[in-house]
Amino acid sequence: MITDWHFYVLAVPAVILLGLSKGGFAGMGALSLPLLAFAIDPVRAAAITLPILIAQDVVGVWAFRRTVDWRLLGWMLPGSVLGIALGYGFAAGVSSAAVMAMVGAISILFGAYRLRAARHAAPRDTARWPDWIGSLFGIASGFTSQIAHAGQPPFQLWVLPRNLPRDMLVGTTAIFFAATNWIKVPAYWALGQFTSANVMTSAALLPLALVATVAGVRLVRRVDAARFYTAIHVLMILVGIALVAEAIR
Repeated sequence: MITDWHFYVLAVPAVILLGLSKGGFAGMGALSLPLLAFAIDPVRAAAITLPILIAQDVVGVWAFRRTVDWRLLGWMLPGSVLGIALGYGFAAGVSSAAVMAMVGAISILFGAYRLRAARHAAPRDTARWPDWIGSLFGIASGFTSQIAHAGQPPFQLWVLPRNLPRDMLVGTTAIFFAATNWIKVPAYWALGQFTSANVMTSAALLPLALVATVAGVRLVRRVDAARFYTAIHVLMILVGIALVAEAIR
């Protein structure tokens, strides 16, 4: 496993953010990969965090497995498969610097989207669009998820205007990203990223992620989430800018 302490200086907060995200602070986990990209190759960082995400998905899937909009998923998941394939092709065909730049760009866009979403209601006009367009949003979500585990914005742009009941929204989100994370496994395997060192590093970080998930469940009702989210999303933009600058240096 990775033993360089510099890696863990960034990995510990990154994994805590993953746990908090799964525990109720949705979206915060998107900062994890950009942070880790400062310490190791971004593709390797994504491969290390993928098993942690899969383990964390179990709770949400089990809890909300009966409240799922399967019609919506039926259109989005095939698109996600294609997006993941495109993301794999991008990561396999370009340099690590190009992947870092893409991670930075996604981080900037994600942070900007979340800051804007906090001030403006989701557009409702997309709710009248035909179902097949959901596949296009699925492609975008699969691509950004494969590159940076940041598939939430495209998914939310399509799903939120449908005004699903709370439990159905949570269940549909949980199933979509659990399936997407499993679909990413062959892609990272093909990239040669499931080495013993990476898997052991994932295993070492998993307990911290699970503790952070439980902490997120308990804290989400006590913390002023608005200020917390604003700080995280501003930080995402700044980290994204730094990653892009590092990539083009």
